Amino acid sequence: MGLRSRNKVTPNFNMSSMTDIVFLLLIFFMLTSTLVSPNALKLLLPSSKAKTLEKQTISISITKDIQFYINENPVSENTIEGELKLLINKDQEPAIILHTDKSVAIEHVVKVMDIAYRNKYKIVLATTPN
Repeated sequence: MGLRSRNKVTPNFNMSSMTDIVFLLLIFFMLTSTLVSPNALKLLLPSSKAKTLEKQTISISITKDIQFYINENPVSENTIEGELKLLINKDQEPAIILHTDKSVAIEHVVKVMDIAYRNKYKIVLATTPN
């Protein structure tokens, strides 16, 4: 007499849920790796709400005629770093506010930001509030 069980267990393993998890992880790591930029300049971006800084700040302005000013004093492009070092000599944590005209080429803005990055100064790019 052949007694067989009617409920057979299949030895197959369903991999569809495992592949879904692997693809989700792959997409997650692909998206997050594009957001990481190790060689970027670190900037403190201003918010739209008005804030007052407790510390003394230095203002650098670039006009549409590519003229540089530090605290309303005209400075040549090549002497910006030396002038900043003289002004920030005593301050422990210097902060710089960068005011630029909309028509100024980005290379001039990046040059000032690079000076701040090399000397480990905090720099804020000034914008108009909404």
